[in-house]
Amino acid sequence: MRFLDRFTANQLIAFAAISSALILGGAFVFQALGYAPCKLCLWQRWPHAAAIVIGGVALSTKQKALAWLGALAAATTSAIGFFHSGVERKLWDGPSSCTGSGVADMSVDDLLSKINDAPLIRCDEIPWDLFGVTMANLNAVGALVLAIIWVVAATRKT
Repeated sequence: MRFLDRFTANQLIAFAAISSALILGGAFVFQALGYAPCKLCLWQRWPHAAAIVIGGVALSTKQKALAWLGALAAATTSAIGFFHSGVERKLWDGPSSCTGSGVADMSVDDLLSKINDAPLIRCDEIPWDLFGVTMANLNAVGALVLAIIWVVAATRKT
């Protein structure tokens, strides 16, 4: 944590908000490359969007206390990322609307209706990984680091 002592609260807030913007931008790049997001992927995006807005408001109004909301947003997307990581690894079930178990329990008519209504992107399949690390894994850990940075910014004396 001594490394973070070098930075002011505003610098840490800016870093965390910009990092969320980069993570969100990266998700959109992967989507543009053909990696369609599942429901849990989409859920992970909203807290990053909130963190970006919170960071902008905190910096423009000089309200350092808003960093607590940034920490909550980052912790929320991290928690969803950890949950999604477990779903991908089949450690627990995900939402029935985007996992294999939900499809197995559907009637043929329900399944055809789901297919016709929207593309079926499963939360329990890993569309991309790098050395076994998935996008959900990266978000879970990265957002946890950002949550810590937000907390340091919120508790910074100066």
